[in-house]
Amino acid sequence: MAELIPAPVPGPFLYLRDPLFLWTSCLFGINRYYLRGHFGGQFPFLRRHWNDCYLIPAALPVLLWIFRKTNLRRHDSPPTWPEILEWTLLWSLIFEWFFPTFFHLGTADWRDPLCYASGAVIAGWFWNTPRSSTPSHSPAPRG
Repeated sequence: MAELIPAPVPGPFLYLRDPLFLWTSCLFGINRYYLRGHFGGQFPFLRRHWNDCYLIPAALPVLLWIFRKTNLRRHDSPPTWPEILEWTLLWSLIFEWFFPTFFHLGTADWRDPLCYASGAVIAGWFWNTPRSSTPSHSPAPRG
């Protein structure tokens, strides 16, 4: 019977209204402007790497929205795995090699791309996992 019911397809990507984008943007701000200053000494991960995990879920929707508005992206589907991978790799090269090497901006840290990748995997799973709009269980019939 399960094979007769098609799996739900992810709906259109909401770009700047995407729940993951909104949550990670809020968490980025909370860490940047509160947690790092108050707890960064006790938890160095908060100060050095926590916000790196939010790069893909917080920045990719903005970039894709710009691409959509300028017709460089021709569909409104959630980010595909190839899109997520290419931007994770590109931003890793830009932030961890290009800027530190040629502009002396930032510090190259091999752990940052691992954080970018972890955020990318979680975001990719969230954006590409079909979700049903109906509850997974129904109440027992009364009778």
